[in-house]
Amino acid sequence: MQSHPVKRVVSGAMAAVAVITVVTLAQPAASAAPSPAPQTPPGNSSDALAKYRELSSQAEKMNQELLKAQDDLKAKQGELDKATTDTDAAKDAGAKAAENEKKFRTEVDKFAGASFTSGVQLNKLSSLLAGGTTQEFLERSSALDVISADKNVALGNLSGAVKQAAESTAKAADAQKRAQDARDAAAKLASDIEAKKKSLDSQVAELKTQSNQLSASDKAAQQDRGGSRPDVKAPGAAAQAAVNAALSKLGSPYVYGATGPGTFDCSGLMQWAYKQAGISLPRTADAQIASGGTRVSRDQLQPGDLVGFYSPITHIGMYIGDGKMVHAPDTGDVVKISPLQSQYAGATRPSS
Repeated sequence: MQSHPVKRVVSGAMAAVAVITVVTLAQPAASAAPSPAPQTPPGNSSDALAKYRELSSQAEKMNQELLKAQDDLKAKQGELDKATTDTDAAKDAGAKAAENEKKFRTEVDKFAGASFTSGVQLNKLSSLLAGGTTQEFLERSSALDVISADKNVALGNLSGAVKQAAESTAKAADAQKRAQDARDAAAKLASDIEAKKKSLDSQVAELKTQSNQLSASDKAAQQDRGGSRPDVKAPGAAAQAAVNAALSKLGSPYVYGATGPGTFDCSGLMQWAYKQAGISLPRTADAQIASGGTRVSRDQLQPGDLVGFYSPITHIGMYIGDGKMVHAPDTGDVVKISPLQSQYAGATRPSS
């Protein structure tokens, strides 16, 4: 199958986004969804760290939006591929139906010629009037019955072929429309991703400048793991494996778009940890909370539950008990243990 031009656009846009390691963005418009509130810095931290974390938190929100756009792009490419396959199949079926229609029409034309063009109406009455013995009449009548049956079969075949040809034409038209819709949507998504990336790139210098203004104590606060690794008892084998995996990455750097095993973004850490437990999670924080598993209330949280924050959900962590979670906060930070953040949005208990 020939590749479509949009595939090259899609691949280029996705590859460009995949290499992002440090991003930020301009101040969001007033109509946009609330940006993630930054982590509360330690009491002895500076205003520079507070500002840095604010910028980083907003960048994490954009990171999740980019990841969702990438997922949407893959889905649209899948729709395009299926629609293209359906179009080819419908065209093949239509061509075969056209051949059958031509074949069966020829057979019907033969019967029509035998019955009418010769001026002789072949039926049982004409056979009787032709004379002969009773046995001869029965034999001729039987032969005419066979001819009549064959004619009906030929007419039925022709009718079926005509119907199949019409259905194939309709299916091909529908598939072509679906392909065009998917192609247009994929092209728009690719363009949106590229635009978002350019916007993020234009803000990288500001984030780097803020990083340069951090003091040694601020940088130490960024590397704080939230205490030593606790002994967490999860309610099930899968949850225990996921908790153990997430806690094993305490101190690992946060990197936008990273899914491990050495660096992570927030949803990348959750996806990687549950993969170690044999459970597949979607890529984005919002999708991880929304799809699969069992939604649980805050007062029913158990170790291993995924906890999401903000609306729409743009940050996620794993509950480990005692009001705490393990998570990958934002750029410049590391995987750590923290209290549950404000703007709690909900929780999901993944299931195998």
